[in-house]
Amino acid sequence: MTLDDALHPPTGAPVGAGAPTNRRWWILAALTVAQLMVVLDATVVNIALPSAQRALHFSTADRQWIVTAYSLAFGSLLLLGGRLADLLGRRRVLMIGMVGFAAASAVGGASTGFPMLAAARAVQGVFGALLAPAALSQLTTTFDDPVERGKAFGIFGAIAGAGGAVGLILGGALTQYLDWRWCMYINDVIGVFALVLALLFLPPAERKPGVPIDWAGVLTVGAGLVAIVYGFSEADTRSWSSPVTIGLLVAGVVLLGAFLAVERRSAHPLLPLGILADRNRGAANLVILVSGVGMFGVFLFLTYYVQLILGFSPLLSGVAFLPMIAVLVAVSAVGTARLLPRFGPRWMVAVGMALAAGGLVIFAQLTPTSTYAGVIVPGLLVIGAGLGLVFGAAMNVATANAGETDAGVASALPNIGQQVGGSIGTALLNTLAASAAVAFLHRHGTSKLLQAAASVRGDDLAFWVAAGVFAGGAVLAAILFAGGPIAAATGGE
Repeated sequence: MTLDDALHPPTGAPVGAGAPTNRRWWILAALTVAQLMVVLDATVVNIALPSAQRALHFSTADRQWIVTAYSLAFGSLLLLGGRLADLLGRRRVLMIGMVGFAAASAVGGASTGFPMLAAARAVQGVFGALLAPAALSQLTTTFDDPVERGKAFGIFGAIAGAGGAVGLILGGALTQYLDWRWCMYINDVIGVFALVLALLFLPPAERKPGVPIDWAGVLTVGAGLVAIVYGFSEADTRSWSSPVTIGLLVAGVVLLGAFLAVERRSAHPLLPLGILADRNRGAANLVILVSGVGMFGVFLFLTYYVQLILGFSPLLSGVAFLPMIAVLVAVSAVGTARLLPRFGPRWMVAVGMALAAGGLVIFAQLTPTSTYAGVIVPGLLVIGAGLGLVFGAAMNVATANAGETDAGVASALPNIGQQVGGSIGTALLNTLAASAAVAFLHRHGTSKLLQAAASVRGDDLAFWVAAGVFAGGAVLAAILFAGGPIAAATGGE
């Protein structure tokens, strides 16, 4: 086997068991770097927001749209992005997503005002919706050996779980030592590297001509997801009882119901409903959604605590998450490669969700006088171990046995789960924490010392609720996943 044969196999050559092993791992490197662009972006931009707001002189009310513009475009177009990857070829769609995402990031970094930055974030979301499912579906079709698949998804799942914390470190460093604009420009640096790897190692893209796009499905699911994500965003900024919030959430549910009705009758559905019928795939996607809800408590409220109560700088706040990242990466890589093929997803995911709940219970003990080493580090270690068991395994099972023609759509579903789960977590936990803090101040007074105590009281409530979400996820995993090793549970690959 020559180097040229490894890099450029004949068109149509399989990339699974028949392809050179070293080439498959280079493909994993390309896909992991591409996924890193999407995962890092959320927390990197959040860290940069205060500086961007001061530099571009936009209001606090407008600030949420820098986040919301991205999430609405990304969440609503994921299924279309997954289907386009299936029809136009994963390599082609992945590279379009990379180039578009990087270009939009460059425009965002060069923004001269709020409209330009918000528009760039929306375009980032559009291309992110192409990039994310194309990367995951390429991974799904590249690794068909159960042992190699476990290793690959362990690494990929570690990036998905730890990327947000890495973004905090990177965003803090870039904002503190360079400029907030580099929190956007960093995607161009990563994108060039990912694009070179993709050009060298990804197999040729194969089109499926003559298969029409289910535009009725695209419109109904897109509008439904926009309504739901926007509805939860409004619940966070207005209230749960606001007519706008209620109207958006009801409209979202109705539109998603209409989407399912359209898919039942469509000759070429955007989402073949058989994908949802698989027991393990359905359980895995539900677990990912639940994890998205609970994860919000780890990053946002803990970041607030270490900055506002412990006085950490933005960079040091990101570095504070390193113990969790280290454990998550190690457990995900080993667990998905060794435990999942042997024991199956049921108890592995259930134990992981229970551990994550335990870590959040530790965080719920925080007080204004708690120390980083005494409370936060133990909680981070436990949560890292739990999430390491969950993410790689859940993504592996969520995409298993989808088939070559539907791998892109199946890969879009976990991303949708994370997006919707994050929106629910943002609205629910932030509302509960703010209400608890206000109630505490009404009872005890509003001195500076009491304000810190009220903030921690709100954080603690958010941690307890997030712990309950993960505990519920553990129960769901134990009930919904089929028993037995991965080959029996999913049918192998």
